Amino acid sequence: MRGRCAAALSVAALLVLAWPAWAQVAPLLPQQADPQQLEADMYQDALQSIAEGRKNDASAQLMRLVEKEPEHAGAWLEVALLQCGLGHADEAERLFAIIETRFDPPLGILELISNTREHGCAHWQASSSGSITVGRGIDQNVNQGASNPNYIIDSPTGQIELPLAADFLPKHDQYSVLSGDYLRDLSPNGSIGFAQFQARHNDQLHQYDSASLFVGVDTPWRFGRWTLRTSGMLGLVSLGGQFYQRQLQLQARVGPPLTLPAGVQFNVITGLTHTQYLTLTNFNSTTAELRGQLTRRTDDLYTSASLGYLDDRASESRPGGSKHGWQANLLARHTLGWGSTGELGYMRQTWKSDSAYLPGLIDQVRDQQTQVLRGTLVYPVKKNQSLQLELRAVRNRENISIFAYNNRQLQLSWQWLMP
Repeated sequence: MRGRCAAALSVAALLVLAWPAWAQVAPLLPQQADPQQLEADMYQDALQSIAEGRKNDASAQLMRLVEKEPEHAGAWLEVALLQCGLGHADEAERLFAIIETRFDPPLGILELISNTREHGCAHWQASSSGSITVGRGIDQNVNQGASNPNYIIDSPTGQIELPLAADFLPKHDQYSVLSGDYLRDLSPNGSIGFAQFQARHNDQLHQYDSASLFVGVDTPWRFGRWTLRTSGMLGLVSLGGQFYQRQLQLQARVGPPLTLPAGVQFNVITGLTHTQYLTLTNFNSTTAELRGQLTRRTDDLYTSASLGYLDDRASESRPGGSKHGWQANLLARHTLGWGSTGELGYMRQTWKSDSAYLPGLIDQVRDQQTQVLRGTLVYPVKKNQSLQLELRAVRNRENISIFAYNNRQLQLSWQWLMP
């Protein structure tokens, strides 16, 4: 039902644009702001609410518009279709009758109303989607082993290099991975629930096998021309067959009412993440972030750039104490030939601790810089199946040599999309 309603709303929008008589607005009122522009803004806000899945909000906005401008036939049609999509058959029929008697709808509009009546106004039904991915990969440094085989110690007489034990050096392995995600509507006003799962099994280094499960809720809001998406997520991570972490994340994405070129969007993202370590002591932390994100979308290209400040608060007992840093992300996704898609991503993150890592043993204040470069090629094999090849390179530079490492991963996956 959701698909038919969305299609009907799209057809209605095209028909309204093609029929100038339906765009009538009241003349300017003396000593007031331009009511035509106000009504146009109200109509665009309602259409944006429809695009974001907030049908209840869109219906309320359109009802306010038709009360303010009863000759806005496009708004009457949109709200009638919305009421039908929400399962309010009596109200939808009342609105259809008003459209047919008050206006002179063209044949296309009459056919749309007739088809909608024929299919009926079923109660709102939640739609869902998901995917399952299986893959094989090669990991050059499963354990994040140090890139320098010697531990460097600064002493009054100069640097001293001590050879590291084999457990601290990079270990290579191959692995299998299984992942899935699931989305489902929770309300007719755009709230969705989601779940994400991933399990990785190494061929030999089973102490580094991992699995994770995250579940959450995402809800859109609108306050005038400001948009807001709030989300909450719970997560559980295992490592080596034991529960390793519990996570709680709260996030808000704010879209200010900026005048930007078509296809360009700016958001401010803020959030809190609390991480509890189940097998380690004194490592629990709460991380706050504030990030700006600029995106641009065209028919065959999507680009995104973001820059954010991170503040990780921990107990004084954690090695290095609290820390703060910056994170920058760049992403480009482009449609290629034969229906394939290429994606290139880059991330740079810095962390600076507040105090020495382990006074008396490691007196340095940890200073970390991590860069990740990722490239992905997606080739559609069938309508709902695709082959994905991903290459990832990690370069982690630190002033404490045992933590500095390099890594490369290559993974080939098959993905099934579920309607």
